[in-house]
Amino acid sequence: MWDAKNTMCAADPPPNVKYLTASAMLRGKMSTKEVDEQMINVQQNKNSSYFVEWIPNNVKPSVCDIPPRGLSMASIFIGNSTSIQELLRRVSEQFTAMFRWKAFLHCYTREDMDEMEFTEADSNMNDLFSKYQQY
Repeated sequence: MWDAKNTMCAADPPPNVKYLTASAMLRGKMSTKEVDEQMINVQQNKNSSYFVEWIPNNVKPSVCDIPPRGLSMASIFIGNSTSIQELLRRVSEQFTAMFRWKAFLHCYTREDMDEMEFTEADSNMNDLFSKYQQY
């Protein structure tokens, strides 16, 4: 679950990635006690350097004992980590390049959007990027 090859977006975790929060949802016949123990083990022992220390118990597992059709077990992992900053940086660079030339801007202003809304959105994304860089 924690491997970068299992991600749905191109946000490869750097060596110093930090998870702020995470949720693991598992389906199938398994012991909830064992799941809880493994999540504690991952968070406190095995990968403790990957988690911020100022959010206690920031990994939440949930178990549904009904497996998906055709499988005996399945899991999904959703994590809020600092690796997203690379994706935010790429999107911001692409947006800046297009906005500089006002590419497609007319399509939005024609629908009553203001150019200032784009400037504000870019500023908000840069603020978010800066916050993730702190960790």
